Amino acid sequence: MLKRKIEDTLLQWKNKPDHNPLVIKGVRQCGKTFIVQQFAEQNYESVVYLNFALDADKATAFLGSKDVNTIILNLSTLMPEARFIPGKTCIILDEIQDCPDARTSLKSFKLDKRFDVIATGSLLGVKGYGRKLGNNSVPVGYETIISMCPLDFEEFLWANGIRQEAIDAVRKCFEQEQPVPEGVHHAFKQLFYRYVIVGGLPAAINTFLETNHMGEVAEVYRSIIDEYEDDMVKYADDADKPHIRECFESIPEQLAKENKKFQYATIKKGARASQYAGSLQWLEDAGIIRRCYNTNIPELPLAGNKKDDVFKVYPTDIGILMAMLDPGTRADVLKGNLFGYKGAIFEGVMADFLHKKGQNLYYYHKDGGLELDFLIRQNGECVPCEVKAKTSKAKSVKTILSHPEKYHISHVLKFGDYNVGREGAILTIPSYMGFLLSFEGVEDIELPALDIDEVNRLAKDMLAE
Repeated sequence: MLKRKIEDTLLQWKNKPDHNPLVIKGVRQCGKTFIVQQFAEQNYESVVYLNFALDADKATAFLGSKDVNTIILNLSTLMPEARFIPGKTCIILDEIQDCPDARTSLKSFKLDKRFDVIATGSLLGVKGYGRKLGNNSVPVGYETIISMCPLDFEEFLWANGIRQEAIDAVRKCFEQEQPVPEGVHHAFKQLFYRYVIVGGLPAAINTFLETNHMGEVAEVYRSIIDEYEDDMVKYADDADKPHIRECFESIPEQLAKENKKFQYATIKKGARASQYAGSLQWLEDAGIIRRCYNTNIPELPLAGNKKDDVFKVYPTDIGILMAMLDPGTRADVLKGNLFGYKGAIFEGVMADFLHKKGQNLYYYHKDGGLELDFLIRQNGECVPCEVKAKTSKAKSVKTILSHPEKYHISHVLKFGDYNVGREGAILTIPSYMGFLLSFEGVEDIELPALDIDEVNRLAKDMLAE
């Protein structure tokens, strides 16, 4: 059984007073259904499960009136074995994108308050979903939406039997800038390479743990990618269907280029953004890919400085990228025989780490060869992250650091085949430590105390004058 971090999020949601119905979005096969069913079985007396993709007839329960009593009566007729116990029942609406009426009914369940509802969907944000809703509407303000990713590297470590104290020991080395003891360092490097070739999709990880056979893992990914391509045919607009697949299949070639910038002409000779931009957006909305945007300058705010039309494209899980490459590539990763393409793979792993940390992706490239692989916001500063498959010089980094008056960069993180160490403003870090990066959020902001009575008094004095 795979332990997932989202379990804590689900428990927090359940324990929050007067919570909304929950909608979980995520790429297909990231484990949404399993984790929701497991959570519901452990925390509710009764669980009512509907899968609209497999049991289309269940959608009829949500036609017409959205009154909860009517819906429960309809479901009881279709599912006589189901028990609807007020305050003790979780209703799971799986693949809710196939039943827009069920999505609309979430407002009624929120107002009724007798039953908890968790909905899951793989394609809720894709182009065309809004049209599929027809006269229905998304119940804005009456649902809580969260995103779920495939397993991150830490969850992969748990799945492989690594205890939390071992992870915490490595985290301590990272935070205190101390080398990791050689035995632990070697073990984590090997686990990192396994993560690269297996990826984070639960079915692939379970197959790997059960068989230790990469041929079996490759078969799982072939099936998953077939599902993705079936979705492109099933859910996309007719005009976009061939373009979506062409965009997707061009990703390995796009990343093979020296600067890795996504170019529509690489998809097909003569291809233009006007033909393919919507198709690329479909892939991103489906959670299959993420864009990494170039910035005008390596400064905060990164979103404010990004170039909307200049970007790289990475699959959201490193396992998807590996599955798109030649069958022998996984063995090449373990042997170190990747030659020029190794940079794309190891950048893909960092994109995987950052995306699963909830971060948007940015890089910096300037004509003339100056390039920083990734830019992150950390402790109120813009921090470049350089990614090297092996030990390597970072010429761009040295250029950036030598001109602080121009680039405003004070330190750099360099990931590669290193142990932890520091070279002046450059902190060298093992590639596997990418999952330890931390980022400040809204909850980290402490607002100063404000004396409202004093403000009102001063204002009154001003008027009196």
